[in-house]
Amino acid sequence: MPQTNMLRHIREASAHIGERIASAPEIGLILGSGLGVLADRIERPVIIPYAEIPHFPLSTVEGHAGELVVGQIAGRNVVAMKGRFHMYEGYDAREVAFPVRVMKQLGVKMLLVTNAAGGINTEYRPGDLMLIKDHLNLMFQNPLIGPNEEELGVRFPDMSEAYSERLRRIARRVAAAHGLILREGVYAGVLGPTYETPAEVRMLRALGGDAAGMSTVPEVIAARHAGMEVLGISCITNMAAGIADRPLSHAEVKETAERVKDSFLAVVLGIIPEM
Repeated sequence: MPQTNMLRHIREASAHIGERIASAPEIGLILGSGLGVLADRIERPVIIPYAEIPHFPLSTVEGHAGELVVGQIAGRNVVAMKGRFHMYEGYDAREVAFPVRVMKQLGVKMLLVTNAAGGINTEYRPGDLMLIKDHLNLMFQNPLIGPNEEELGVRFPDMSEAYSERLRRIARRVAAAHGLILREGVYAGVLGPTYETPAEVRMLRALGGDAAGMSTVPEVIAARHAGMEVLGISCITNMAAGIADRPLSHAEVKETAERVKDSFLAVVLGIIPEM
C-alpha cells in the first residue's frame, strides 16, 4: 500500500468511526486471544464490526471476535479491538498496525495491548500475567518500512522505552493491591503460525525472552512511532515446547485465558482509571 494511500485510508476509517461515536477515545485497548471479555465491561458501548470500517483488515482467528467497541471504562473514554490481526493470517506489518494508526487519528494517547503467550521462563506457570518490559522483534518485519510520512511520526523512532515505565509502575501497584503476582519480562514476537520447536525455545531463552507470541510487536512499534504511551500485558496460557509435557494447542490457550479472566479483569480495570 503506497504511503499516500495509507494516509487517506487512515482518515477515511477514522472518519467513519468518528461519525458513530459521541466522544473521542483517549485510551486504546488491543485484546488478544480469549481476552475479549474486557470489552464486555465497556459502558454505553458502540460496537462496530471490522467489516463495516473502510480499509480495516478482518480477523480470521478463533477467539478474536472482530469488533471495535467504543465507550467508557471507569469514566475514561476507550476504544477496544475485540480481536486483532496477525501477519500469519497473510497481512503485512503495516496492515497489522493500521488500527493503531486509526486510534491515533481518533485521539488515543495511550495504548494497552494484551496477548496470549507461551512461557519460556521456567519459573512461569500457565495462568500467570506478565507485564511486558521489552520485546524482541523476531518477526523480522517492521510496519515502518518504506517512505516515512512525517504526519505519522519521525523517520527513526526511539524504542529505548517501548513499554512505559510510568504505566508499569501503575500496573505493579494495582496488582499488589489485589494481592496478585504480576511477572515482568521480555516478550519474543515470532511470526507463527506454528508453535516454536524445543530448539527454538532454547534459542529464545538464550536471547533473553521470557514469553513468546505471534502478535503485539508491530502494533507497539506503530504506537511508539505515533508518540503513544504503551503498556503491555501477556497472559501466559501455556508453557512452550520442551517445557510442557504435552502437545500445544489453541484450545489450551483459550481455556487458560478463560480460567484467569477474573485476575486479568481485576488488574486491567484497576489500571485504566489511573492511566
